[in-house]
Amino acid sequence: LYTMNPMERFAPLHPDLVINLAASPFSFTKFETKKSIFINTAKKYGIPVIYVNQVGGNTELIFEGGSLAINSAGKIIRELRYFNTETSYLDTGLLFSKDSKPVVSSQVDPAEMMHDAIILGLKDYFIKNGFTDAIIGLSGGIDSAVTLVLAARALGNDHVRVLLMPSDYSSEHSIQDAVTLSEKMGIRYNVINIQKIFDLFRKELEILFKNNPENIAEENIQSRIRNVLLMALSNKFGNILLNTSNKSETAVGYGTLYGDMAGGLAVLGDVYKTDVYRLARYINRKEEIIPNKILTKPPSAELKPGQKDTDSLPEYEILDKILSEYIEHNKSAKEISLNGFDPDLTEKIIRMVNQNEFKRYQCPPVLRISSKAFGPGRRMPLVAKY
Repeated sequence: LYTMNPMERFAPLHPDLVINLAASPFSFTKFETKKSIFINTAKKYGIPVIYVNQVGGNTELIFEGGSLAINSAGKIIRELRYFNTETSYLDTGLLFSKDSKPVVSSQVDPAEMMHDAIILGLKDYFIKNGFTDAIIGLSGGIDSAVTLVLAARALGNDHVRVLLMPSDYSSEHSIQDAVTLSEKMGIRYNVINIQKIFDLFRKELEILFKNNPENIAEENIQSRIRNVLLMALSNKFGNILLNTSNKSETAVGYGTLYGDMAGGLAVLGDVYKTDVYRLARYINRKEEIIPNKILTKPPSAELKPGQKDTDSLPEYEILDKILSEYIEHNKSAKEISLNGFDPDLTEKIIRMVNQNEFKRYQCPPVLRISSKAFGPGRRMPLVAKY
């Protein structure tokens, strides 16, 4: 995590105690690493360490808390809660006793950490910006379903509004799943069928599109119609539009600019699709809040008949592994292929990531829960060749 070890400077001064006042951003893949650093530091130098970490969200950054007190033998004798402020009193004598009874360090489910981090980040983003209410376009798919649950837990059910916008391409089960989820959670929802609006667009464009087969242009019109409706309600009632795109889609550009990629905050923008399913299973761990059919049906944008995500992308289990190797671990296509991935597919995915930087440049702020989120910290050129 760090290139410089400050203890190399402090240790020769023989301090009695080291206190680290930190604002260390959360990463669900790194929080155990941070804990190990402090344990090993105390053990190596024989100096007690108190780690005091900030709690809360600030724009895209989320600070998880989880403050620690570690004695000179490297044993954790106090660990505060994650994602909650907490005050604790400590007998400092315990810090200098190697016989101090250690606490049982919390073993946290990564899905629980992601869940709690996003809720805290979303809640603080609204509070610190003076926002109170959110609006979500609910499709009956897993991304919008998980976003709805997280938003309701962060803001309260009464502060979340849902709009369903089916077309002739929307499956009956998707509409019903969206209604079932909204009613189960007690969330107010409205339904606007966009088919007449879509037909009007196609009619007005008929002369210009003449002799050209239907393609992605017609698909994207639907997505942009939905965004216009969502933003109309946002402007009229002061609701902030929450973006529901996941990290996998954003990485490869599987989304519509000024359509489903729009919004005031990207709740799942740093969550790979496979982790969205993991979050959904965590949400449903005690009772079925998100209808099980949403978790089991093939993902689809439902912008044309019979459409599935796998028409354009590999299975998400494969896609996410390639993306993680490339984005999080900076591996080349050749290095990734050595791990058993198809070389041509790997090259294609990396090319898609590079070519869609311009889309990500126009995305809403992303709640960051990993070490390599899209957003201000990613400085890549918009052109696809360098």
